[in-house]
Amino acid sequence: MGETILKMQGIQKYFSGVHALKGVDFELRAGEVHALMGENGAGKSTLIKVLCGIHKKDGGSITYFGEDTEFANIAESQAAGISVIHQELNMMNDLTVAQNMFIGREFKKSGLIDDRKMEEEAKLLFDRIGVHIDPNCKLGNLTVGKQQMVEIAKAVSRDCKLLVLDEPTAALTLPEVEELFKIMRDLQAKGIGMIYISHRMDEINRISDRVTVMRDGEYVGTVNTAEVTKDDIVKMMVGRVIMGEQKTASNVPADAPVLLEVKNLNAGKEVKNVSFQLRKGEILGFAGLMGAGRTEVVRALYGADPRQTGEIYLNGKRAKIKTPTQAVRNGICYLSEDRKRYGLMLDKSVSENTTIASVDHFITAGIINDAKMKKDSAEYNEKLRTKTPSMDQLLKNLSGGNQQKVIIARWLMKNADIFIFDEPTRGIDVGAKSEIYRLMEELVEQGKSIIMISSELPEVLRMSDRILVMCEGRKTGELDISEATQEKIMQLATMREEN
Repeated sequence: MGETILKMQGIQKYFSGVHALKGVDFELRAGEVHALMGENGAGKSTLIKVLCGIHKKDGGSITYFGEDTEFANIAESQAAGISVIHQELNMMNDLTVAQNMFIGREFKKSGLIDDRKMEEEAKLLFDRIGVHIDPNCKLGNLTVGKQQMVEIAKAVSRDCKLLVLDEPTAALTLPEVEELFKIMRDLQAKGIGMIYISHRMDEINRISDRVTVMRDGEYVGTVNTAEVTKDDIVKMMVGRVIMGEQKTASNVPADAPVLLEVKNLNAGKEVKNVSFQLRKGEILGFAGLMGAGRTEVVRALYGADPRQTGEIYLNGKRAKIKTPTQAVRNGICYLSEDRKRYGLMLDKSVSENTTIASVDHFITAGIINDAKMKKDSAEYNEKLRTKTPSMDQLLKNLSGGNQQKVIIARWLMKNADIFIFDEPTRGIDVGAKSEIYRLMEELVEQGKSIIMISSELPEVLRMSDRILVMCEGRKTGELDISEATQEKIMQLATMREEN
């Protein structure tokens, strides 16, 4: 690592009386990958927005390459060599890769946009960072991983000196993660400093040089990654050690009744003749690689997507479920992996988002009891430790993890019999994960049943009583938790159909 290129000292920020940043310190050196960690709502994103000029700081100082600095907007920080790769990419899918890279600063020839020149320059940039992408390809045809590579190349084209990566691997496959890390190491060698925001501990250990931890808007400390354990970092983040060992035996009694049975479910090319049972008080984990068809199975079960064939039985009786409304009436709730698309009403309040599925219970003589809605929504969000100033707060002003908690509170309030959690802890910090695990355990103790889809094998092994594994739309096996290992799951997850 080289010279200090960024020094933020005593950064303060207030929002409508909320003290969001309370004297935060942060330092970055040339050629360093510095992880910025903390629970959702800890202030990480706010600190980055202060750095980039989106928010004006209310106190403290920023020194960038030895000079006192305060950027007025994003354009100024980009011109100074600071680029941010956001978790949710903001690009134009109908334009080509090259057009996306040079939008707003296009090459021109005789007054017209020179697409050929942009393609040539894009190819040179891709060669520079070591990736193979067709500059003339439509951006929307690329995987999320390749789109991130395009963003990185775009940053390099701006003579990037400081790169911020916000949850860059949340939607990447393992090969794409490896490709990203290779590019990051190449950028390190060129002296580019990187701020890496992630909740994935294994990645932090592999890629970062130092870790700075924030908690509730405050600076907790900075440590050398090589000198601390995963538990040390977690304790800094949440103020306690969170243990999470693999479950060794099922908690479901042998004589527990079958609550749900799915027979011969077929839905397009993604779901091929899938059958399974779910017992009362059981957590059934769905495991498999991306594209295995796990989400498609539960969406067809829930009535969100049409199914060609298949029978659904609840408590031994055949159930008619062709729409989500019918599923909810039958006591089935679904927490989608794509929460912003299917779960969130960002311009509505926390109270409205929490009570929307149970709104009938708050209507008397055609009038909605708003006070009771707020009271009950507060009760359920307090159980989840949702961080919000009030139930009137708009959901869009909460962090991603707290938005997730509001949706879980919605279905807890609905008091269903079967909960389908699709990637329930994606993008959520370790402290919030622990709380969600605790709530799931409380649900099954009350006799509820859970189907949990997760791409994190440690999570599947920690929570499941039984594990169903899929590959290419087919169920390839079931494992009792007492016999399950990561190796056995991966063998089943890669068991392709023989032609």
